[in-house]
Amino acid sequence: MVSVTRNKLVYITYSILDARGMVVEQHDMPVGFVHGANSGILPAIEAAVDGHQVGDRVEITLSPEEGYGLRDESLVVVEDIDNVPPQFRRVGAEVLFENEAGETKAFYVTGIEDGKVTIDGNPSLAGQSVTCLVNVMDIRDATPEEIRNGRPLDAAPPALH
Repeated sequence: MVSVTRNKLVYITYSILDARGMVVEQHDMPVGFVHGANSGILPAIEAAVDGHQVGDRVEITLSPEEGYGLRDESLVVVEDIDNVPPQFRRVGAEVLFENEAGETKAFYVTGIEDGKVTIDGNPSLAGQSVTCLVNVMDIRDATPEEIRNGRPLDAAPPALH
């Protein structure tokens, strides 16, 4: 049986649960990465599946530093409601801000109270530990080009097309 080792192309599905055990993110379509090839997948997830085989399910607890990061209070803005365009005067509204370099960042309205609107640029799970449930779906040798990219060249493993 093939195991997850360096330079293997690994396909996983996963769910992320918050501290209450509620699913906050789920990927049922397999996500592929080249193990040990700087794929961009979270290092804690990559380490957790190391040595596992197709069909294995791995549960990982990610600290805020390993997952969504610590909260950055400088990303929380409180503004008078009169200074906020009407389309953004509702909780959950997405507000895009652009910095001097032209990069955009999404902020979300998280509260409206006493004539003030709170807009937060932190990920909703920032500062929280989360649980990741990872299913190993497929493993194969990666091609040299896939190793260079850290990602598969095809969209899904052949068995899942």
